Amino acid sequence: MDESRRKEILARGRPGPYWPAEPMLGGWYTEEEIEAATKAIRDSMDPTTVGFGFICPEILDFEAAFAEYCGAAEAISINGAGTGLDMAMMCLDLEPGDEVIVPAINFRAAAQAVIGQRGQVVWCEVDPRTFNMDPADVEKRITPRTRAIFPVHMNGLSAPMDELLEIAERYPHRRHGPLKVIGDAARAGAGGYMGTKIGAKGWMTVFSFHTMKLMTTLGEGGAITTNDPEAALRLRGIRQFGGAHDGWGTNYKMTKVQAAVGLVQLRRLDDMTAQRVKAARRRDELLQGIPELTLPYEPPGYEHTYYLYTMLVPRAWAGEKRDRVMRIVEEEHGIGCGVYNRAVYADSPFIREQTAGQELPLSEELSARLFCMALHPLMTEAENEYMAAALWDAVERVRCEA
Repeated sequence: MDESRRKEILARGRPGPYWPAEPMLGGWYTEEEIEAATKAIRDSMDPTTVGFGFICPEILDFEAAFAEYCGAAEAISINGAGTGLDMAMMCLDLEPGDEVIVPAINFRAAAQAVIGQRGQVVWCEVDPRTFNMDPADVEKRITPRTRAIFPVHMNGLSAPMDELLEIAERYPHRRHGPLKVIGDAARAGAGGYMGTKIGAKGWMTVFSFHTMKLMTTLGEGGAITTNDPEAALRLRGIRQFGGAHDGWGTNYKMTKVQAAVGLVQLRRLDDMTAQRVKAARRRDELLQGIPELTLPYEPPGYEHTYYLYTMLVPRAWAGEKRDRVMRIVEEEHGIGCGVYNRAVYADSPFIREQTAGQELPLSEELSARLFCMALHPLMTEAENEYMAAALWDAVERVRCEA
């Protein structure tokens, strides 16, 4: 995008509404979702034999469809991804002092799940190109107390699962065998990895259907995929007051109406994701030529979903200059920007206290360099062009100020 074109676009002003950095509705709805929800409600009106049920046919159908989509043996629907992360940690039966390796560049939910089950979070660094867990750094942090490796599929891109699974096999726990690899795919449903979908590999993978995510089930919801039948049985027991597992459990179920809507969203997921990817790749073209920006990266064999469009400024711009770029884009051009995410221990005093003494220089540096600018499949070409022009303007002004 040349300078004259950028000036022309900015002179016309923002062509649409304000888009926050993380839009409030990821997977949008059509009349088909509305009809599915209405039908599920109407079909539940018999108070004697139907109602809204417990584990009803809609939920079973959704679970079967989601497992097939991911290429996993089992899918267990739940009321949210945070619940799912907790459930995965419960299935480890952690004892005090047991360690779980977690990437520091992350949302706090994964660390909270480990801490909530009496485990010790061990932070690891990420690859600065993908923002995903760095296998080489993971290997350095394994001890006899390590029980699991807990990658996040960051901002729409799969973690390097084959490398992590190989490490897990090579460093078995003396009592529990190979380390468990548990994926947090809250931001990466529909992503691809080496010919598979995210959710096919690892002991468990946890998905979110929250309102912001790539598909959504009426604002909340989630699922866990696994190929381990014993783990699936236990997860279903935890979800429904012990169930057939006959152990501890409570109520973590998805509702009938959510499942009915989820079936429609799942059928539309690839199409919605394709539109998101198209918008991201067009933005790549529009931003080409800005030397100060490192654009999102998609390694060979991976399929990025671009849940967030994550960029890096150079080291010399870390902190103040990065923040200045975001302020110009947000305040002067009306476009949402945000940092997703800084090192977790930098943002949460509680988690910092629980992981005291752990410092990760690369994660702290990346925390000061990375930022995301609004992206959504429903953005128009004019909106995408305007956002790119605004970012060009902000970078050039900060360059001149420097």
